[in-house]
Amino acid sequence: MPKMNLTHFEAAVLFSLFTSVVLGVVTKQNDRDRLHYGVYVFICFVVALFGLGWLMYFGHG
Repeated sequence: MPKMNLTHFEAAVLFSLFTSVVLGVVTKQNDRDRLHYGVYVFICFVVALFGLGWLMYFGHG
């Protein structure tokens, strides 16, 4: 089986994608709401990823 070499950023985006799909499927009743909520949660994850990344960058000095 081939090895996957992911950077921390790629792994975090992949986690965000899978988590947003699961949350969209589990929490909403129809397909339209599932899609909108899944996209919304994915965007929130990516914004938080960049925000926390910059916060750690500036906090580290």
